[in-house]
Amino acid sequence: LRCCTAASVVTDGSGAAEDERSLYIMRVVQIAVMCVLALTVAFGIFFLGCNLLIKSEGMVNFLVKDRRPSKEVEAVVVGPY
Repeated sequence: LRCCTAASVVTDGSGAAEDERSLYIMRVVQIAVMCVLALTVAFGIFFLGCNLLIKSEGMVNFLVKDRRPSKEVEAVVVGPY
């Protein structure tokens, strides 16, 4: 019978310590990959939002230039004063 203590796992030599180490490395790699993906998504959303904001400001400026008051409106506004 084998005992399941930490000392027996380290000194056992049956490969259990290597399995635990490879499992630990696999978990660390998974966490690192998930962090990189999360940062990629966050920056993508941020830059997409900034791009849309810049485009919407440009469209608003374009519409403002199109809505110039006509000369008649200026004559009516200036006339009574």
